[in-house]
Amino acid sequence: MDRIAFDIAHLLAGGLLLVSFMMIYQDRMFSLLRVFAFHAVVLSLSVAWQAYNQNAPHLYITAAIALIFKAIIIPGALRRIVLQLDIHREVENVVGIGVTMLAGIGLSALSIVLMLRVTNTADAFAREDMAFALSVVLLGLLMMVTRRNAVSQIVGFMSLENGMILAAAGAKGMPLVVEISVAFSVLVAFIVIGVFLFRIRERFDSVDVNVMDRHRGDQR
Repeated sequence: MDRIAFDIAHLLAGGLLLVSFMMIYQDRMFSLLRVFAFHAVVLSLSVAWQAYNQNAPHLYITAAIALIFKAIIIPGALRRIVLQLDIHREVENVVGIGVTMLAGIGLSALSIVLMLRVTNTADAFAREDMAFALSVVLLGLLMMVTRRNAVSQIVGFMSLENGMILAAAGAKGMPLVVEISVAFSVLVAFIVIGVFLFRIRERFDSVDVNVMDRHRGDQR
């Protein structure tokens, strides 16, 4: 039974990493948002499985928060923002997708090797989740720096946070008060991001960061 539990946890955490690569591969905005919603679903399943194995009921709340906010509310709201602002529907990359994927593979391999060495005294569940979680975090950072559109950079940031949640769940979870505060901060941050995007669109008529660079210094 323990072996089956470990294999399922390994499968779900590895699946989260795989979906991170799927997000990097996307070149259409709505496809990216759908894959991000799937990313949140896999995270929710992984955290719920950890809650079952650790007998930690508070982690079910974390799984529910991830499912409701990140798989349903936030992707839907971002889709609405894209439609209302008439944002360019293609995901614009700083470098080619092939180069980005190769960089992601290298970062994932490095993070897995590093975490397995650092956590060699931890239990198997924690080691696997921490290794995959660091990979997800690094891929989120990679997505943020290789995308020109502000919306896709926001998705990269939130996928990074998904990796942090996976790490916290694998490390015997977080206190309930921390989970609630994290959920509240995510909600507030999303509201601020929405307002910020509207202001960018109003000021620059675009959410491409290159356009904003060209306007730098126009007004004194």
